[in-house]
Amino acid sequence: MTETFTDGGLLHRISARLPYLPPSLRLVAEAVLKSPERAQAMTITELALAAGVGESTVSRFVKELGIDGYKSMLLGLAEATFISKAATKALTSEAEVVYEGVNRGDDVSDIAGKVERSSIQSLRRTAQRQDGDAIRRAVEMIDAANTLVFCCMGSSSIAAEEAVMRFTRAGKKCMLYRDTTIQVMLATILAPGDLLIGISDSGRSTPIIEAMRLAQERGVETIALTGSESSPLQQHSSVVLYTATVPSGGELYGESVTSKWGQLLVIDILYATFASRNYDATVEHLKRTYQSAIRQSRTNLSGTVGGA
Repeated sequence: MTETFTDGGLLHRISARLPYLPPSLRLVAEAVLKSPERAQAMTITELALAAGVGESTVSRFVKELGIDGYKSMLLGLAEATFISKAATKALTSEAEVVYEGVNRGDDVSDIAGKVERSSIQSLRRTAQRQDGDAIRRAVEMIDAANTLVFCCMGSSSIAAEEAVMRFTRAGKKCMLYRDTTIQVMLATILAPGDLLIGISDSGRSTPIIEAMRLAQERGVETIALTGSESSPLQQHSSVVLYTATVPSGGELYGESVTSKWGQLLVIDILYATFASRNYDATVEHLKRTYQSAIRQSRTNLSGTVGGA
């Protein structure tokens, strides 16, 4: 059976698996991603030569992607490059972008549909980029840490604040300062046993990179959430968790809010895995935090404070 890919899915699948592939298979992935249009016209022998590997390695690469054969991969590449070119053309149709995929004068219903599709793509592509071993290592570090410290800037603070709420309710001590200068200063006084979690979609936010670097110099474990496998941030990370790479429309516009769905999804996966690993303790902490704080902030149906 020939698999059908949507939303440029095969290229995103290859990109998602790239950081976790063994060296020989990564060579094949890089050859395909470097020139998808050229790769889709190659025989298996030609692709093997372009990647500098044997034909059996290309076959292993196809199997790693979960595709039923080399021909299916070529068809998937043809479909993916067509969709990718169309998306790029739409994104660059205007010199100045106000929101990804949104054109001048779009109807409200069209805009709602475009934002919805972008959000769904962000979630789907982020899920595809998750590696079980990386998640497990990150959760083990969270479990062992005395304090979870978060560094972020801009709209990445949304994911950091969600993480603080989730893990505090699960019984972990958390720290988050919005001021990036304080984040960098805090990194200089962290100690082994603390855990610094840096969140940056581009992976190029200077204060976050500096905080991670300083923390590692002090023997502190670090986790990075980023959308780029070639970002400077990952160079200072014990574990890297990748989010979706969503086109932003350039420096003028910046990152879309929809790209933050990926960060929130990774935080939720980390929390859920941690809670499952520490099930009974998490339930007890959830009860305590609800009774001491959340319950008191709500009214019941009659308007009395302290309702469920």
